[in-house]
Amino acid sequence: MDRHIQIFLHRLSFASITIATLTLLLLFLQTPQTCVPPNSPPKPHLKFPRSTCDSSPRELVPLDKKNRRLWSSRAWKSQVSSFSHFFTSIRHLGLLHNHSKVLCVSAGAGHEVMALSKVGISDVTGVDLVDSPPLVSRADPHDLPFFDGAFDLVYTGHLEEALFPARFISEMERSVRDNGVCVVVVQECGHEEVREIADLFRHSSFVGAANVSLIGLRMTRIVMRTSYIKGFLSGFHIILEAGGLCRINQDYSSE
Repeated sequence: MDRHIQIFLHRLSFASITIATLTLLLLFLQTPQTCVPPNSPPKPHLKFPRSTCDSSPRELVPLDKKNRRLWSSRAWKSQVSSFSHFFTSIRHLGLLHNHSKVLCVSAGAGHEVMALSKVGISDVTGVDLVDSPPLVSRADPHDLPFFDGAFDLVYTGHLEEALFPARFISEMERSVRDNGVCVVVVQECGHEEVREIADLFRHSSFVGAANVSLIGLRMTRIVMRTSYIKGFLSGFHIILEAGGLCRINQDYSSE
């Protein structure tokens, strides 16, 4: 009896292995079905489905169409308007002119680049780790691909996000001509925080700082002027004692 059971189990195992093998062969040999019919005409503007369950074609939106859609949004226009007011105030300080060569570091999608163009600055360059053409090119803010002294003014609103703030500032200074200007915007802060940021500039003198409202946020604007003859500390303390720091409040939020 035991011998008959053993023979039956052997036969059952053999049958199971045979069925499994045939099933695998069928799966390998069968052509998978996709959402694109085999006789459909080629459509280079459509992406191939990501999976056999993906039936919705994905259109490759041309860059100019994508930009028009983005730039026409209310949020984009509001931020560009805020930056435009901000840079107009820099112009009123005599630090920015139509012929100025301006670099925006960590420019994101390029709001500040477009704003500078709108206020009449024709030579504006925006860079970030991720490009956003045509406004922003790809470059490492810690290793800018520009000659020394290539710009009249360098702006950044993302110093706080830098992995190496000292290196970030050093590259800003290097890219600005002698007697050029670096403008840094950070979250609203007081004297000590401004002093810490100003101390990162090894070849610049402190021009001034002010509390501002930019794109709906309370920020502090710090202006430094590059100078390799640095009478920095004395001038910095004089301005602090005169109460000129963080006493000015300006609002550049768009209406």
